Amino acid sequence: MKIKSYITGLLLCFFCGQFTKAASLPKDSLSDDALIDLVQRQTFQYFWSGAEPHSGAARERIHTDGKYPENDQNIVATGATGFGLMALISGIDRGYVSRKDGVQRLYKVLNFLSKADRFHGAWPHWMVGETGKVKPFSNFDDGGDLVETSFIAQGLICVKQYFKNGNQTEKSLSALANQLWKGIDFDWYRNGKNILYWHWSPGYAWKMNFPVHGYNECLVMYVLGASSPTHPIHKIVYDEGWASNGEIKSPRSYDGIKLQLFHQGNAPHGGPLFWAHYSFLGLAPQGLVDGLNIDYGMETKNQALINYQWCVDNPLNFKGYGKNSWGLTSSYSIKGYAGHAPQTGSDLGVIAPTAAISSIVYTPKESIAAIRYWYEDRKSQLWGKYGFYDAFSDTGNWYSTGYLGIDQGPEVVMLENYRSGLLWKLFMNDPDVQAGLKKLDFKSPYLK
Repeated sequence: MKIKSYITGLLLCFFCGQFTKAASLPKDSLSDDALIDLVQRQTFQYFWSGAEPHSGAARERIHTDGKYPENDQNIVATGATGFGLMALISGIDRGYVSRKDGVQRLYKVLNFLSKADRFHGAWPHWMVGETGKVKPFSNFDDGGDLVETSFIAQGLICVKQYFKNGNQTEKSLSALANQLWKGIDFDWYRNGKNILYWHWSPGYAWKMNFPVHGYNECLVMYVLGASSPTHPIHKIVYDEGWASNGEIKSPRSYDGIKLQLFHQGNAPHGGPLFWAHYSFLGLAPQGLVDGLNIDYGMETKNQALINYQWCVDNPLNFKGYGKNSWGLTSSYSIKGYAGHAPQTGSDLGVIAPTAAISSIVYTPKESIAAIRYWYEDRKSQLWGKYGFYDAFSDTGNWYSTGYLGIDQGPEVVMLENYRSGLLWKLFMNDPDVQAGLKKLDFKSPYLK
């Protein structure tokens, strides 16, 4: 065990890097550690003071100008709530809030989830904060959303692990998290086939017709499906579904930086950068290799490096791109929401701070440089009540003053993982997750 722990520590140090020294910084500059803590603490407030008040869960969005589309300030976002559970653990562990207050909030969120609409165990994409009733995400998307539910489950498992040895109240919280996690019927969402489907609706059944192949943000859904102690999937569902019988392997590169996999939409240089974040908030990528010899640590790190290098090269000549300002992912955009990625047609000159910040575990030097530049030189345009605003475009002279929960959450969690590996340790050491990874023939330094 000591040898295995030592190897794990070495991998974490190599993968995450070390904080850069602050000796050469101007006297009025924060050290890297202090700057990172400031960003993490401020962004955490999205899930604390900015939470939907009736449920305690994460809002879909917060507009600091008070203008909400369609009066949706009461919309709870399932995926953001899952990320928020992990953010709350981080806040408790860091002392941003007291343990007692943090436990009380987590109980509030989990009680809301226990009473909210579920469809074969899966929560919908959106819920109404006052009631827990489904709010349709689109015409036929008014039922279970297994991908967003998996992000909830990722958070529930972390809650389960963090409080399992606490006082009686905390043990009860851990048990409730475990109960909710076990209630998800992954097997149902196969639709009788060897693949997982994203949606099911009681009125429209499988009409959304979205079988999930990789590579995108959904790997953790397959891992959790294999890990479920109550409604599991077999390895063949991962092999034929996510991995498409090996066809997921489709090598490509940019500027000598290699990718191993087909990215959905056949993105030549990798898809939006959140694909390297959402599944890997708890699922530790370093040393994570499947039976097809897919190295997810390499894939996520290189996706981030390509994203950075594309912005440095700036082939489309957008204003403001460079070593200190980079990051393309799905975010607010000049004309609504858009999926930004490093390729012509998907790069619209819009940078989302969450892309670089949440990639700190892959690109520490490059991410910290961007954080420092945005905070020290661009604070008046880019910084607000809940940390950095969602997105901006120097080319379009456009600066959002809004926030999206699914972008704020990965920032808090990945900053924590960079600093301590806390959420990775909690999730990866869970017995259910350990069993699921072994079932799928994964290798990981965390496997016992």
